[in-house]
Amino acid sequence: MFGGLVRVTDHAAWDRGFPVKYLLVREDDEGEEKYWGRCASVEGMFVDKVPPPREVLTLRGCTPTGPLRDALSPAAESTGLLGDVCVEVWDEQQPLQWWTLVDAVVLACRPNRSDLALVDVVVGAGVEEEHAWDHTLPVSPQFKLFAGTTTAASPVGQCVGVDGLFVSRGAPPSTPLHLIGCEAAEPLLAVLRRPGKWDRDWVQLWALDHLGEVMYRHNVALRVEKTRPSVLGGSLVDITLTDGGDDRPPLLARPVWETWYRGVPTTLNQWAPYSAQARSEWLDLTATRMSDQGPDRSGGTHHLDGKFVTDVPGLHCAMGEALVGPGGYFGREWNAFKDCLGGGFGVALPFTLVWHDADVARQALAGVVSDPDEGLSYFEDVVELLKRFGVTVVLQ
Repeated sequence: MFGGLVRVTDHAAWDRGFPVKYLLVREDDEGEEKYWGRCASVEGMFVDKVPPPREVLTLRGCTPTGPLRDALSPAAESTGLLGDVCVEVWDEQQPLQWWTLVDAVVLACRPNRSDLALVDVVVGAGVEEEHAWDHTLPVSPQFKLFAGTTTAASPVGQCVGVDGLFVSRGAPPSTPLHLIGCEAAEPLLAVLRRPGKWDRDWVQLWALDHLGEVMYRHNVALRVEKTRPSVLGGSLVDITLTDGGDDRPPLLARPVWETWYRGVPTTLNQWAPYSAQARSEWLDLTATRMSDQGPDRSGGTHHLDGKFVTDVPGLHCAMGEALVGPGGYFGREWNAFKDCLGGGFGVALPFTLVWHDADVARQALAGVVSDPDEGLSYFEDVVELLKRFGVTVVLQ
């Protein structure tokens, strides 16, 4: 049972010459998940995001730290590449909104006219925003800066303002999603009869492995562009949705899905050959099945194979396998990992973790610093967190 009234086993197979690969499920007003249909395939599930147009912005009155400070050093040999930088606008207590400066690069730097202890940094970047600014700017706003990925973002300073941030930006072009070989249940048939009525509603696509187990869930808006008799024949239909959403897996996730389509991994380190970004996609698939990991087990000794822990996603792949087995979930980044240590994810304290080949992660993650004030690398931070929760950590 996957919540509400949907039993996956009732819908994961049909009498056709090809398998069911997706279910369509929608949560009703009472929070119950209802079956809306099934289909043989989906075209457009894997899409690389189109980078936003490049802009020039000025970070005014900056107090730079970390990579941003290094990029501004007169003696630096850096080309000023910062990667993605998150800009958060805070009032006195909390962030109000954030933007991502995609592939940011330092173009120039000059002293701030109002305070010579501060600097103005001119950067080039694409700008991504979840929604247009709809707040009143505080009297004394704080603009906090973070660099890195969502799994290992680190503070790089703050500034008093960002020129060029609060401008109107058009919505990025949408990329459609094609549902191939659909057998629609009555609720979906109602959508196809009156598509405009459902423009603001959502449905989930549940991707199945070859055993009929759910691998991934994806939300998509019910904006139907067209419906036609399916290329697969019979009574099936093909449905094109105007916009498949901006949170679809990237193209590099496809081989990761192929591995998981054969079933939940049963051997260690199947994630190891993949890049850091593909390992992040692997972690997304482990998260889908976290509720199937069974009750917590306390005590005992767990062994972490550290030979391939060369990045942050790899650390969490290896940690999940060490604590709950191949394909297991135990957090995708530091905060989620900390939550898992509180119990409810298959392992309860106390226990012993033997980290084999720990020097691989120690060296590979030496430059990944989550908190400059603490000065710990990501590897050291994870080890200290484990110890604070009472885990006996043995580094080998």
